[in-house]
Amino acid sequence: MNNNKLTVSHAPFWHDGDSLFQMNLNIMIATLPAVIFGIIQFGTPAVGVLALSLSSAMVWELIMNVISKKKITIGDLDSAVIGLLFGMMLPATSPWWLVITGTFVAVIIGKMIFGGIGANPFNPVLMGMAFLMLSWKVFFDFDAAYVNYEFNFTALAPLAALKFQGAQAVAELFPLGDLIMGKQVGAIGSTFGLGIIIGGIYLILRGYIRWEIPVSFIVGIIVTALCFSMANPDIYAGPGIHLFSGYTLIGAFFLATENSSSPSNRIPMLLYGFFAAVMIILMRNIGVYADGTILAILLLNVVNPLIDTIRPKALGKGVNNA
Repeated sequence: MNNNKLTVSHAPFWHDGDSLFQMNLNIMIATLPAVIFGIIQFGTPAVGVLALSLSSAMVWELIMNVISKKKITIGDLDSAVIGLLFGMMLPATSPWWLVITGTFVAVIIGKMIFGGIGANPFNPVLMGMAFLMLSWKVFFDFDAAYVNYEFNFTALAPLAALKFQGAQAVAELFPLGDLIMGKQVGAIGSTFGLGIIIGGIYLILRGYIRWEIPVSFIVGIIVTALCFSMANPDIYAGPGIHLFSGYTLIGAFFLATENSSSPSNRIPMLLYGFFAAVMIILMRNIGVYADGTILAILLLNVVNPLIDTIRPKALGKGVNNA
């Protein structure tokens, strides 16, 4: 029988010194600009939601470890990252039971029942968020959630306003500079676009995420939104509104890039990010949801195994030895 043999370096192999703990710790560090801004903007309730989300996510994993009689794994901070990102996507006025229910779905159903780290086909954070949004949509009406808050900017969620008032009105209500600097109503950790970008660039430079998915994601948002805007500028907003509103940037840098549910090869990464963005704009412009980020990325999670099979053929020929 003929075997194709590859020449590799001899053992022992070198470990790069990294670990799951360090990777997850760096992800949490990268969220700090957006998290700190959210706490300053939404106050003490935001601290409570974030703390409950992070701690309950870790407790759910600990309970699952004990029940299944497996090694305690909360020390790798994976459930902490899930809880932190989940809390960042909630309004600061979320009730305690909503947070706990969401982290249960995210950690137990989204991660643990599939086998834990590396085995989940869907992003656990998005699983939890999708469950809550489909079950209790009213809690994600940011205009109603912050009705008792006083802000020094327009107290409306930009994407919801876009859905009902049109692009011209939204452009007047929300200057692009204000959106970039977080002067908008939204989830705790998704309003400060500049902070999310800083955190995302930090992760790319440290090598914890690849640049292909965020860049193709952002390009997809710009191209698709621009096409709609050129077709009907009175109804459809330009790229700026879509890019710096809602969950777009947290989706680009922290959700679409989740290791287990995203591609591992360059061309699939580019396709994955681009088409996730296309689906987001389609859902926003012609769908019923003001922000389609959660469902769009989950949809791409479904087709990820198929996309990741796309690989260019290697140049040259292998050596066949009898």
